[in-house]
Amino acid sequence: MLNYSALKSFFSEIYKILKKTDKNITKAWFEFSDINFLKRFDKFELKEFLNNFEFVKIKKGNYINYIVIDKVLFILDGIKYLELDIKNLSELVDYNGFEALIQEILLRNNYKAIKNFRFSDKSNFKSITSQKRYEIDVIGIYQSFILIIDAKQWKRKDSFGAINKAANLQYRRVKALEKNPEAFSNLIQKLLGVNPKVKRHLPFKLIPAMVSLEDNSIKLNDNQVPLVSIYNFNAFLQELQKNLRYFKVIEINKVNIQTQLF
Repeated sequence: MLNYSALKSFFSEIYKILKKTDKNITKAWFEFSDINFLKRFDKFELKEFLNNFEFVKIKKGNYINYIVIDKVLFILDGIKYLELDIKNLSELVDYNGFEALIQEILLRNNYKAIKNFRFSDKSNFKSITSQKRYEIDVIGIYQSFILIIDAKQWKRKDSFGAINKAANLQYRRVKALEKNPEAFSNLIQKLLGVNPKVKRHLPFKLIPAMVSLEDNSIKLNDNQVPLVSIYNFNAFLQELQKNLRYFKVIEINKVNIQTQLF
């Protein structure tokens, strides 16, 4: 394995290359010759070197092999070697990539997580919102705690009014989910599978939250919905249970899994 200085050089070159790619692409393909740092290795050394990194893979093309870089995984590894924080690195990806980054951070904190969960509105909010379906960007579960996350890739500091409104809409989505037992059952099965031991998790504690690219220095909205920057998200997860009393929490005491009610 190379020393820190050499690895920093490797990550710096990758970062400069990725900055030129389309943000809509989360997996970028390159020829070996595109990355100068890799020219120092023969083919056996190259494979051994790249095996140290989860974010990069060798893929076979029709005539040559390619280097494929997963931007989301690169962001989380790059923090160790680049003089950039996760907020800066997050700008390598678009909205969908930002959601994937949030999901990956959840997974690395022992959550089970999914993206883009949709369900029908069976709440009493329908006449107010005229919304027949909801979509939740990212959902993560750990033990009985379920984070219901709205991802906002805002790049400027918004007014409290705009942030507060968005957070209240997220709270409304969680209330709508609470009022749709079928959708909630479907969510639990997506997260935990068809598991008869699901009753161990009851009551489920649903926590609406917002994760943004920009740190707006506002930690809670007026309805106790946490507002977290991507920079602080990892710490937020690690301290969630300690700080839970400050947050809006919706408890669900029953869940129907394959006609079996717990």
